[in-house]
Amino acid sequence: MSTRCKIPFKGTKEQEEKLLALIESLKDKKGPLMPVMQGAQEIYGYLPYEVLALISEKMNVPMADLYGVATFYAQFTLVPKGEYQIAVCLGTACYVKGSANVIDKVKEILKIDVGGCTDDGKFSLDATRCIGACGLAPVMTINDDVYGRLTPDQVPGILEKYMG
Repeated sequence: MSTRCKIPFKGTKEQEEKLLALIESLKDKKGPLMPVMQGAQEIYGYLPYEVLALISEKMNVPMADLYGVATFYAQFTLVPKGEYQIAVCLGTACYVKGSANVIDKVKEILKIDVGGCTDDGKFSLDATRCIGACGLAPVMTINDDVYGRLTPDQVPGILEKYMG
């Protein structure tokens, strides 16, 4: 099973210019690191080494500090995500109602592990904690689409909508 997206980093000049402008606009403000890292992730979709190195250089912040922030906060990711980001809730209500079986079905169909990405970069899979839709347990999201009261048998039909 695939455990990471194998898509190489391909930043564009436009992305770099946006990041440099963001750094410039925030560098004299108090506590600029989090907004810069959040902005960088919005620009690139994740925080690849090359982007962290640029932030480190331009903000004079050690890479170790950037890595510490990026790995401490769940909002940041150091690996690319798929075009379709699948998240299966493993919070208590969802877990009790069978979300582990739902996530196992997704893993089986896409042949990826939690935290992984399909080789073509189309799908990534994450396990989440409570997303606040306990009444719909078990819940899976694909980007902004929410699927509730799921059974493993429903997963293939849902995924087919995104495979075309």
